[in-house]
Amino acid sequence: MSVSKKRKTSSSTRQGRSHDALAKKQLAKCKKCGKPVMPHQVCSACGTYQGREIVKPKLKTKKPNKK
Repeated sequence: MSVSKKRKTSSSTRQGRSHDALAKKQLAKCKKCGKPVMPHQVCSACGTYQGREIVKPKLKTKKPNKK
């Protein structure tokens, strides 16, 4: 069984983790409706991608109340 000769210091451990921080999501604006959209994704609000309608947008409908 081998044991490490030198232990990694706490500062060295933290420096190794310097690139592990999460970055904020970069959002673009939809050209048609102006809502924030992830790059290279279809807009969920209007269903367009690069100015063309790809998907028909889902309309929000109210459900009837059951009594």
